[in-house]
Amino acid sequence: TLKKYTFDIQKGNGEWETQEREVFNHGNAATVLLYNPDEKTVLLTKQFRIATYVNGNGSGMLVETPAGLLEEGEAPEKTMLREIKEETGYEVTEVQKVYEAYSSAGAFTELIHFYVAPYSKQQKVTKGGGLEEEGEEIGVMEVPFEKAFSMIESGEIKDAKTILLLL
Repeated sequence: TLKKYTFDIQKGNGEWETQEREVFNHGNAATVLLYNPDEKTVLLTKQFRIATYVNGNGSGMLVETPAGLLEEGEAPEKTMLREIKEETGYEVTEVQKVYEAYSSAGAFTELIHFYVAPYSKQQKVTKGGGLEEEGEEIGVMEVPFEKAFSMIESGEIKDAKTILLLL
């Protein structure tokens, strides 16, 4: 939901000023960098993102780490385990939280919980690709870590949460 807030804020000189700002409550999210320590690869997803298309990404396709919005009352770890299976088809039983950060605090309430988790080929249990009933059509990419890092440099990866996790 998008809401306009009017509030009073005390400036550095001690004076009070009334300001207005619009804030988009998008909910909170979780994302994960899945890595295979033996193969030195990472799992990334690729899907159409309308906001990037509107902002000049000609194909609208975005390479990202698996991610999803937290459902009401759901712990971020649970969200992440669910999203990993839905998006990639891998069943991971544990994720390690590395940090949390606001996505764009000037306008969004969204707090993203960042995780890492190892995976192996034996953990592939479904084809992944997202939920058909939600209109998701998600490609899964297994790429060497070094290639993923070079994809940042080449501009193939432009998603902030993915860049943060890879770095």
